[in-house]
Amino acid sequence: MDVDEAVSQAIRRVENSGIIFLDELDKIAGRERSHGPDVSREGVQRDLLPIVEGSTVTTKYGMVRTDHILFIAAGAFHVSKPSDLIPELQGRFPDPGGAGALDEGGFCPHSERTSERAGPPVRRAAEDGGVTLCFRDDAVAAIAEIASTVNQRTENIGARRLYTVMEKLLEEVSFTAPDLAGQELVIDGDYVYARLAEALEDQDLSRYIL
Repeated sequence: MDVDEAVSQAIRRVENSGIIFLDELDKIAGRERSHGPDVSREGVQRDLLPIVEGSTVTTKYGMVRTDHILFIAAGAFHVSKPSDLIPELQGRFPDPGGAGALDEGGFCPHSERTSERAGPPVRRAAEDGGVTLCFRDDAVAAIAEIASTVNQRTENIGARRLYTVMEKLLEEVSFTAPDLAGQELVIDGDYVYARLAEALEDQDLSRYIL
């Protein structure tokens, strides 16, 4: 393989059909203020502006022009607003879109995927201990309901709430996995509610699920 030719071809492809995704754009939304952490936000936006508009950027592989690269930005604009960005940067993202808050039904597909993974620390503990985790449909529904409830009563962080709910739900499993080696642990709706009942009944949910 000719490395120089491969790099050259990669740069051509990036310049002509590349896509750059800017996540958490809300973190730099906000105008200049006289104090606090917001002072540098407009400066970051102005640094991004020429790259989004089209310019030549120095990379470890050489110069790359961004004129024809597609830029897609995303952010959780529930506190700040897209209009808090500088007008020049707003104008470079002409096709806005939004997503509503997840309801209980919307949580279910995420719950199924999360239950399959069961959270990295818990999954490792279970696998190392030789335990098989089996989630029933009613358990998935219960997890979705609880995650939605916690989001409504505390801060709404969307599907990320499932991770902390799963950590709390399977906290005991992560410690007892060695004693359950070779067994299959069935997680059903009753198990979910039993493990998380105290957290749901207490108004200060932050004591249990952050």
